[in-house]
Amino acid sequence: MPNAAPSEQAQASAPVSHSNPTAVIVLADGQVFYGKGFGAEGTAVAELCFNTAMTGYQEIMTDPSYAGQVVTFTFPHIGNTGVNPEDNETGEPVAEGVVVKWDPTEPSNYRATEDLSSWMEKHSRIGVGGIDTRRLTRAIRMQGAPHVAIQYSKDGDFDLDDLLAKAKGFAGLEGLDLAKEVTCAQSYQWDEMRWAWPDGYSKRTEKGRKVVAIDYGAKRNILRCLASAGCDVTVLPATATAEEALAHNPEGVFLSNGPGDPVATGAYAVPAIQGILAADIPVFGICLGHQMLALALGAKTLKMNHGHHGANHPVKEHETSKVEITSMNHGFAVDSQSLPSDVEETHISLFDGSNCGIRLKDRPVFSVQYHPEASPGPQDSYYLFERFVEAMAD
Repeated sequence: MPNAAPSEQAQASAPVSHSNPTAVIVLADGQVFYGKGFGAEGTAVAELCFNTAMTGYQEIMTDPSYAGQVVTFTFPHIGNTGVNPEDNETGEPVAEGVVVKWDPTEPSNYRATEDLSSWMEKHSRIGVGGIDTRRLTRAIRMQGAPHVAIQYSKDGDFDLDDLLAKAKGFAGLEGLDLAKEVTCAQSYQWDEMRWAWPDGYSKRTEKGRKVVAIDYGAKRNILRCLASAGCDVTVLPATATAEEALAHNPEGVFLSNGPGDPVATGAYAVPAIQGILAADIPVFGICLGHQMLALALGAKTLKMNHGHHGANHPVKEHETSKVEITSMNHGFAVDSQSLPSDVEETHISLFDGSNCGIRLKDRPVFSVQYHPEASPGPQDSYYLFERFVEAMAD
């Protein structure tokens, strides 16, 4: 069946949940899923992943780490809290599109300023509703994150052969440097701290530890966590050299999350990280920053079958045997078998045993694969920001 022509596949296995479909998903293997479109009309070609988080669809869609991807949400109630400017992780949606089971509902939340569909239309992002997301998720798990073409057309006129050709022609994320596309254009200072009810966000006013954050696609809530933990943060673009970072006389350097293949971004980032490591100051990395720190220390990374995306991933810390429930979003991972002798594995995934953290044995240099800023997700791992600040105080 996966090798059938799109027209045959559509008749044989596509779950048509609407009598007049206005959106379609075409996988590179020929599978076709029909649904109802929302957001902006148009076509997007990307890698398809699934996310199991029950909250935070706006934060997920605006996470720069989702560049080049379409997100299937396994939780059906997407859109019910609307959207608002405060919850964006960057200026606008970065994910190419979203796939949901039920059509987005009208927002029912006191913080909502706009409904999801209108917000997506304004930012030219495509949504596909009415999809059997369990079936689609199984397809992703079985064959790995597939390449897809999605289209929303109000008249329901689809050229399946053209969409299949687009999906097959997508080069994928391996070897792709996307950090340059989502990083900041120039350096800036960050002083906003974490959101707290009922006042919302507040500004950091007291003097803190001087931290340079390298932006490979940094989420705003990561920067807020650094500020709340006691850091005066200067953000630099992804292409910043070690000399440019160290010119700010930082007490510590943070390596942010981001999209794409760490090896591709590492072509310019790894030499910079190695130069920072030579300065013998604390270094803390998250997600892509974790992967590139590992590369800088001599390890290797690999492309995962379908990656980890969700806010319910159990991670075990070796030293304490403590299990943390974490938020994750990554399609590449550090190969734990490639870690050099002076690098220790600190955390592992309890889902598949993949690497989730490393540290240098003799210096305060550490990183994690998951997202301790909890946006969205649990707050079990916020202590890592405090650990970074403590390392700068020693």
